[in-house]
Amino acid sequence: QVQVVESGGGVVQAGGSLRLSCAASGRTFSSYAMGWFRQATGKEREFVAAISWSGGSTYYADSVKGRFTISRDNAKNTVYLQMNSLKPEDTAVYYCAARPWGEVTPQITGYVYWGQGTQVTVSS
Repeated sequence: QVQVVESGGGVVQAGGSLRLSCAASGRTFSSYAMGWFRQATGKEREFVAAISWSGGSTYYADSVKGRFTISRDNAKNTVYLQMNSLKPEDTAVYYCAARPWGEVTPQITGYVYWGQGTQVTVSS
């Protein structure tokens, strides 16, 4: 069992930056791939970024490629999402998810453990 808790959301102006954190419990965190997803009001949840158990592989949605960076610190059981050059269309609730297999996937169904989400609002 893994529990994940997101933090770092807030309100930022367009062009600004935020860093989200995802703290995970459990001794097996280092063997889990991790992902970030987001859900805007009235829209389906969508993939944002994912990272393999070692951090050696990352995968991004085209909409955030070049602006967002996912990373992890296995010693701290934490995954990060650095978001730069934010746009109003990035406004959403951002969710962290854990996958008890090491490889990355953008598929929502590939993740087992989910956090409660953190709100990110980008004003124009």
